[in-house]
Amino acid sequence: MQFLYAADRGNARVAERFDILSTPVLRALKDIADKARKHGKPVALCGEMASQPIGALALAILGYRSMSLSPSAIGPVKALLLELDTKKGAEAILPFLDQPVGSVSMRHKLEGFAAAEGLQL
Repeated sequence: MQFLYAADRGNARVAERFDILSTPVLRALKDIADKARKHGKPVALCGEMASQPIGALALAILGYRSMSLSPSAIGPVKALLLELDTKKGAEAILPFLDQPVGSVSMRHKLEGFAAAEGLQL
């Protein structure tokens, strides 16, 4: 994701500007998943996003079904994904991707959906 931002997220001066759950990032990830599905190609994601329950929630809602995550994250992420209704999540979350950037916090929408569904983040 740092390449989408063209920023070094390890740099303290710009680290706050990097949010993997921002609307532009989620739009890009959804576009990748949609195109892979359209062409019958598998798509997987490797990186720290899937190791956070809220990141895995977002990825599952976007259509990702294969993710690589750190061993310590397997338990919490698996518990969340076993309880997640991805169709319901997509209906609740995806319409917000069409909103103007900055008008909606996707992180807050995902947290609200998880709370309403009783999902542990």
